[in-house]
Amino acid sequence: MDNGELISQDVKVDSKESAFYVDAAKYWEQVPPTVDGMLGGLSSISDIDLKGSQRFLNSLYQLVECPGKERALDGGAGIGRVTQGFLMKNFPVVDLVEQDKQFLDEAEKALEPTNHKGQFFNIGLQKFTPEACVYDIMWVQWVLGHLTDDDLISFFIRCKSGLKPKGLLVLKENLTSSGEVEMDSTDSSVTRPRALIIELIKKAGLRVIKEQKQQRFPHELYEVRMFAIQPV
Repeated sequence: MDNGELISQDVKVDSKESAFYVDAAKYWEQVPPTVDGMLGGLSSISDIDLKGSQRFLNSLYQLVECPGKERALDGGAGIGRVTQGFLMKNFPVVDLVEQDKQFLDEAEKALEPTNHKGQFFNIGLQKFTPEACVYDIMWVQWVLGHLTDDDLISFFIRCKSGLKPKGLLVLKENLTSSGEVEMDSTDSSVTRPRALIIELIKKAGLRVIKEQKQQRFPHELYEVRMFAIQPV
């Protein structure tokens, strides 16, 4: 698989596409393609985040039925921060999915001098369909708040087909402590409570096999948890 292969999936576009998605796309078009931009001005937490992700991934390989280590997907990849800082150290092939072309171009540019192998998919997760049975790990972080509940369930269902038999879908997301869904009109996203995330996972025919809280983040931020899930 060649480095730098950019793919735009052919999808049917609804002319009445939800303003929820349009507004989010417009917001991210104004965000600089930097680590600080990706993390909303909190680039200082990037290293803590990546180390926490690595620890969680390590724990998954202690499971009896652990996934392979051949190919991963970075869902909502942005400029490739997670790919370059974490996933590439564990998988020889990492594919990136990102709907903002500016971010994906920056990711491709940053990864060009490395030994990265993988494809670049310029598409939103609400429209992305993975190739069948190819991924050991599908890592989806800080992006699910940009999908509606129905689209999130549909995305989860499509992810099931993209996983290898022992493959896992890993979610890393902010969670509300109020028990309610909280809307951010600035970037057109929602933050869900844990109970709703679990409910949507179950509705898609998946189950959580391991869960862990991200440690050492500033107290004023949302709680962040990682969920490893697999088909029921």
